[in-house]
Amino acid sequence: MHSLLIILISHLSLENVVGEEQTSSDLKPTVRVSVSGGPEVTEAVFFSFDDHAIPWRDNLQLTSVQATKHSANPVLRRGPDGAPDHGHAILYGTVIRSGGKFRMWYLGMFETKTKSGQAPGWWRPMCYAESTDGVTWTKPNLGLVEFNGNKNNNICLIKSEVPSLAKVNDFLSVLHDPNDPDPNRRYKCVYIAHPPFGDVQGGRSGIGPDERRWGAFISATSADGLSWKVVGDRPMNAGGERFEVSGLYYHDGFYYAPGQLLSPWSWRMDGSKTGRVMLTYRSSDFNNWSRAKATAFARPGQLTVKPISGQQTHMGAGIWNRGNALVGLYGMWQDAPEKPKDSAYWNEGVTIDLGLIVSNDGIHFREPVPGHKVISRGTKEEWDNTALLQGHAFANVGDKTMMWYSHWDTGGKLRNMEIGLATLRRDGFGYLSRKVENSAAGFETTSFDVTGNAQLFVNVEGVSSAAPLKVELLDSRAKPLAGFSGADAAQLSKPGTRQKVVWPGKVSQLPQDKKLSIKVSYPKMNGARVYAIYVGKN
Repeated sequence: MHSLLIILISHLSLENVVGEEQTSSDLKPTVRVSVSGGPEVTEAVFFSFDDHAIPWRDNLQLTSVQATKHSANPVLRRGPDGAPDHGHAILYGTVIRSGGKFRMWYLGMFETKTKSGQAPGWWRPMCYAESTDGVTWTKPNLGLVEFNGNKNNNICLIKSEVPSLAKVNDFLSVLHDPNDPDPNRRYKCVYIAHPPFGDVQGGRSGIGPDERRWGAFISATSADGLSWKVVGDRPMNAGGERFEVSGLYYHDGFYYAPGQLLSPWSWRMDGSKTGRVMLTYRSSDFNNWSRAKATAFARPGQLTVKPISGQQTHMGAGIWNRGNALVGLYGMWQDAPEKPKDSAYWNEGVTIDLGLIVSNDGIHFREPVPGHKVISRGTKEEWDNTALLQGHAFANVGDKTMMWYSHWDTGGKLRNMEIGLATLRRDGFGYLSRKVENSAAGFETTSFDVTGNAQLFVNVEGVSSAAPLKVELLDSRAKPLAGFSGADAAQLSKPGTRQKVVWPGKVSQLPQDKKLSIKVSYPKMNGARVYAIYVGKN
């Protein structure tokens, strides 16, 4: 029973990762919030763009916001000749903020000879970097892996009973699971390997043709995030089709590993062909993964009767687990209108921007505003002008949301394949404002339950003492709750990213053990902008 309690508390903490690993004191579930019957979390976020969290809207429109790129970009550059990341340094990886320090896992590249069935000509080691501000990065000497005759490098060690499974070829994703009862499993990761077919036990009987190389879904665990051990002696998708895994998160009792497939390994509901779409495996213990997959997300152009040519979803999505909602950046792949005639590289001319998706169940994702680019590729003269790659790389620091990404030269020449930083107002992916002027406007959230001393906060701009935002609580039947509505409604007059809502009599604690929802009414003046609402502890 004691071990079960530890696991439950661990998973409760993982439901509410907001870009920084939490300390042991933070992990105590003193406040628990459940939104619409979903999992209990320590803080619930009602994003403006989440039409499940805020389904009831009156005279409001969503304005999506594009992130600002940092002036120092690229903030992490590839290494010099002879370094493990001299070929490129790309964020097919993860950034986690822990104790005021940013930790980054990314892919380097070094030319090497490989056996048949593996990625030709290149090894992509799991590299590690650290930063105090997310802008200036160091590559510590880990002393773990011999490279160029010594161990003076930043390569993480991966061990496996089958050596070829320890060679990362593509996207790696790291998850911190701080209260796993086994200290050797408190860091978990998944990545793509390309092992020879003969090294894969119990497999290659799946759907689709054999290839020169095979996308193997590998999982590994670690005590410190630096020395890793592969789980088992075969890929998690052994016996099935190839799978380009590109994510890892925990939600409501399961680990999920989303990734990319396309025809002939994937198809639409009616069996017809599809381009790249996002599918996901699941596991309750991180050791055994489902053979069945859920279709998690497809761009609208993949779902029309006649799919839009070349509009695809690249490498699933980089996921930010915010507890009751999961936010993601996905690759908005678009084929070249016409492939350059003088190009021998198969995908030259492909362009990719990064779009926004959201999920409330951890399985099905949707795009709030189809086609909106949260991070757009640069102009012709800029370093990130071709295709952008998303990572699992988000952090809220002060009043800013930080997101790291990297550049892919789809022409195969490895130009400018390094890592950049983009920022938003904290949780400022978009805001709700009045659509028709001089007319009433407002919204109501979905229902939620709270336990403990929970409070309400609003991320808002455009309010003042002369034009406050009116905030009320509703009961389980969406009726005004006495003491928190009508003449007792709260008036929020200060702008900011986390403004506490206080009702008359200096009451800020939400009623416990009641099903509640929030009603927000906009001031008569037209400038109010609501980005998000938070239910949690102070």
